[in-house]
Amino acid sequence: MKIVEMKIHSIAIADPPLRSSYGLHAPYALRTIIEIKSEDGVVGVSETYGGDAPAKALEELRGQIVGANPYLLCGHLSQMVEGRGKLEERSQTYLVPGENPLDATTRTYAAIEVACLDLIGKSVGESVCDLIGGRVRDAVQFSAYPFYKHRGGGGEGADARPDEYGECLSPETIVKQVVAMRKRYGFGSIKFKAGVLEPEIEIETIKQLRRELGPKIPLRIDPNCAWSVATSIKVGKELAEELSGGGYLEDPCVGLEGMAEVRKALLAEGIQTPLASNVAVTSFADIPKAVELDAVQIVLCDHHYWGGMRQVQHLARMCKTFAMGLSMHSNSHLGISLMGMTHVAAATPHLTYACDTHYPWQSEEDEVAVGGRVAIKNGAVAISRKPGLGVELDYDKLARGKERYRICKYRKRDDEAEMRKHVDKNWKRILPRW
Repeated sequence: MKIVEMKIHSIAIADPPLRSSYGLHAPYALRTIIEIKSEDGVVGVSETYGGDAPAKALEELRGQIVGANPYLLCGHLSQMVEGRGKLEERSQTYLVPGENPLDATTRTYAAIEVACLDLIGKSVGESVCDLIGGRVRDAVQFSAYPFYKHRGGGGEGADARPDEYGECLSPETIVKQVVAMRKRYGFGSIKFKAGVLEPEIEIETIKQLRRELGPKIPLRIDPNCAWSVATSIKVGKELAEELSGGGYLEDPCVGLEGMAEVRKALLAEGIQTPLASNVAVTSFADIPKAVELDAVQIVLCDHHYWGGMRQVQHLARMCKTFAMGLSMHSNSHLGISLMGMTHVAAATPHLTYACDTHYPWQSEEDEVAVGGRVAIKNGAVAISRKPGLGVELDYDKLARGKERYRICKYRKRDDEAEMRKHVDKNWKRILPRW
């Protein structure tokens, strides 16, 4: 088999004004869709981070991709998984995912790997999850992902989208948001994005969620390193009951050393709340220190920046060896990425927590997969027996996404700039803020 054509599509999708410690989401999130076609006319697809830089990185590899055998290509490019610079310096603590130059090659490699697996799967009539080891589950559980947000549904001008949830800047409105998400999608666990308002308000938000949902719905909280060690310990103590029973405290403060201090202090109080991370542990080089310090008990991986699906499977085996839990991180994405996450999760036995997903925040009209949005039922995405990822491109929708990208002014994610534009002209991300 030989790859005879590659297409790179830069698109923009509407994104609501969601808040995090990084700042404010812009009206559009950027994605890149990749197509590779075999000599038999079969097309494999993948989705990755967007903007000019990811598209340029893929374009620079065109000469190595076109003409290559998709069975062998990822082996030939495997040095890209090492990233740039020292592996232990890949932390995303100070950079939003997708903007870290040290794992740029890793992200590019992952996009190529997924497209090759989709192409191979469609060529031989097998699902991607079965190609990479075989499914151990037919459906993958995801968590609701509530955010504090400003008014608006994303998009700009005539392209502005309906605001399904309205402004949510209080505990009460977050509870309403979660209730609505659960009613529509059936989520059985909640991952709340914090690090935005005063810690006392965010503590109250979790407490109100527990009162509304009861103890059988696991609650997780992620302030993206916005808190000091002392504040993290305080929050951990005050939410010991609410974060029990399948919950966790994610990246409360900066760095593995800080998280180790939080862990030690909570254990001294008899509090077993595990600490999770998607920014302090972002490469295999981070694992030894995380284990030595007992700083992270759950790794939130992401095939987009860990170097692809098979790297995630290797990570899962390592996490099991060291008795660490595993889940998946998410970014603003469409159905191709969602199915990529679902396929690797379906073929990874050691997946101990429901995965994150931003997918409910994205609009039907932006979805580029044939048939529209991927269904989330009872909080899960099912794996069909369709070959590859099980998705095909809707070229009309893809063209609209490309036109949206062409006319919008965004070419990279910059949450600080959006905060300065719409909330506080002097705003800057500060760690810790509290």
